[in-house]
Amino acid sequence: MKNKLLLVMAVLTLVGCTTTQKGATIGGLGGATVGGIIGHQTGNDLTGAAIGGAVGTVGGMLIGEHMDKKFCPVCGSEFTSDVKYCPKDGTELKYKQ
Repeated sequence: MKNKLLLVMAVLTLVGCTTTQKGATIGGLGGATVGGIIGHQTGNDLTGAAIGGAVGTVGGMLIGEHMDKKFCPVCGSEFTSDVKYCPKDGTELKYKQ
């Protein structure tokens, strides 16, 4: 029951987040999980989870930030995902691949 409650809370937390925030959260949770497993095998549960969580958060944030960018195919300028058209030339922006 406790695990289901944590899962529901995690999903509700992510609903209104930006891509960068989602990436950081998911990366942090994944890193903490893997770090906790590795730490458990070496006898350092909390240290492993903390290091894994920190590394996962930074990695997820960087990936999420990259995914949150759009660019203008005409002039090459980059913008955040909330901008739909290039303010310089009016071209519809595309997501970076």
